[in-house]
Parts: sequence; structure tokens; C-alpha cells
Amino acid sequence: MWLFVFFDLPTATKKNRKDAARFRKNLETDGFVMHQFSVYVRFCGSLESAEVHIKRIRSFMPEAGKMSILSITDKQYSNMVNVWGKLEQKLQKKPVQLEFF
Repeated sequence: MWLFVFFDLPTATKKNRKDAARFRKNLETDGFVMHQFSVYVRFCGSLESAEVHIKRIRSFMPEAGKMSILSITDKQYSNMVNVWGKLEQKLQKKPVQLEFF
């Protein structure tokens, strides 16, 4: 199974921003990876495992905001179509090479 967590958390105040950052960090600590900015995904080996993670996510949800959790099968996940536009990447500086004589 795959769990998707969709959320919209307020960021108007410093406390809101801190709560939102803590929520995202807790998701990552629990094994979720960011799919999009407010969409995180995680694989679970069984329905029982998914239920444990759902319970855990509910426990660290901030007081304000909205969250939805969607569970889908591995077969459904494999049918996902992703379309990505051109991604801009910063040019990395080439390292300076040392020469020894």
C-alpha cells in the first residue's frame, strides 16, 4: 500500500510556520518523502502498517489547517502518470584541481 498525505497548513504567524515545519519534519522522520510541496508519500507493506502510520500522522497534526490521507494499492500507484516540465538546476562550480610537481 501507498499512503499519500495532502495538507494545507496556515503560515500567517511565526507559530503557524513553526508548526507547519514541525509537521513536515515529522512526516519525513516517519519515512514519508515529498512528492510535491504539500503532498508526501510513503510505502507501507500491509494494511496494518498503514493504520499505524495513519494513527501517528493524526497525533502530530497541528491544531490549525487541513489534512487528507489517501491509501492506494501498489498496482494503483504503478499506474500514476507524472508529467514534469523543464527543471532548472543551478550550475555547480567546478572544483579547483591541485597540481603537484
